[in-house]
Amino acid sequence: MKKNLVWIVCALLFLTSCAPNIGRDEVVQEEESEEETAIIPAYQLSESNYRIILPYKPSQARGIIVDQNPNRLDISEMEEGLMRQSMEVYDPEDYFFQEGQYLDSDTVYDWLGRQKTEAEIEEEVEAELERLKNEGYTVNEDVEANVRADINSGLNPIIEDEESEDAHRNNPRYLAHILEQNYLVQNDDESIQLAGISIGLGLRSVYSFQTDQEGGPTYYEDIPYDEMVEEGQKMAQEVVERMRSMEELGDIPIMVSLYRQEEEAAPVPGNYVAKTYVDGGETEISDWKSVDEEYILFPSDKGEEKYLDDHDTVMNFGNEVRKFFPNYVGIVGEGFYIDEQLQRLKIEIPIEFFGEGEVIGFSQYLYGLVQEIFADYYDLEIQVTSNNEVQSLIFQEAGDDEPTVRMVN
Repeated sequence: MKKNLVWIVCALLFLTSCAPNIGRDEVVQEEESEEETAIIPAYQLSESNYRIILPYKPSQARGIIVDQNPNRLDISEMEEGLMRQSMEVYDPEDYFFQEGQYLDSDTVYDWLGRQKTEAEIEEEVEAELERLKNEGYTVNEDVEANVRADINSGLNPIIEDEESEDAHRNNPRYLAHILEQNYLVQNDDESIQLAGISIGLGLRSVYSFQTDQEGGPTYYEDIPYDEMVEEGQKMAQEVVERMRSMEELGDIPIMVSLYRQEEEAAPVPGNYVAKTYVDGGETEISDWKSVDEEYILFPSDKGEEKYLDDHDTVMNFGNEVRKFFPNYVGIVGEGFYIDEQLQRLKIEIPIEFFGEGEVIGFSQYLYGLVQEIFADYYDLEIQVTSNNEVQSLIFQEAGDDEPTVRMVN
């Protein structure tokens, strides 16, 4: 809920950007040798949030993340998680957030493709060079080299036979998405400039494919964790080298983090598993740091096996809810862990209500249960829903003495 409030407030800040300058700073942002006036909000909502440059600039690859993530839960977690990983290298006190402005849609889609076979490369290079000659361009070795690089820019492995099931299983499309985030700083002259980039590489845990281009069955291949990480690290090195070849990014620090997507029907999102940092001007990735984060569904066998105490707490809460509504269908909980320590617990309670009084009375009952059952060292959010609509919210930030209740309808 805190994150939703952050974006709502940012939207309000944008809408009020034409009002008198209260609580915001106007600065100059340089872009392609042209000066633009940008607005930096003067207030930071919390230490765990970045201030966002206004007017808000959407990513140059906007919308691709939706196409490339079959599990909708991965969409928000990949974005929010990359911002969370970035905080270790780009302090929110000093840096401002902006969506990626350097990798456009065409570039990202090209990089997400497969490497081509030699025969495919030669055929496409020949056709492109012929096109350039017909349009009056001078074709030399440098032009041919650039054409060849552009044509074979896919990061996923070559596949010799698209109709072979074994070829697909042995050469899965590991890379599903590339997410860019920019981090800026304010200079002494009040201008702002790019000071850091974060790249998230979305990697599949399950590869789905068809061998018949006109239909036929869909096959699925699980991708082992270690194999995914190894291939992701190779791709990260290539991405860093390509970004270093861009004139604007030669001296910009780059953080790269590997994100393991969940399968399409998973009830929880995937998570980041490793990250690395490359100083400005450097090209080689020297080492990787493991990221120990995960989402756990409650109740579940994995939750009971790995986090028994938290599993029992959620089940105990559900049993107490049943005393108020004996015929309710059950609760669904989602725990977020860093280094196996619970950071955030979200619980949804779907119940059919027949009056406003029931909602109020039930929410009051939950308010007391929260104080009796749950610890205060993690963020807690409880949604009470009816007919797929939120009726009330109960939330408590880590360290708070008591929860807050909001009646929605």
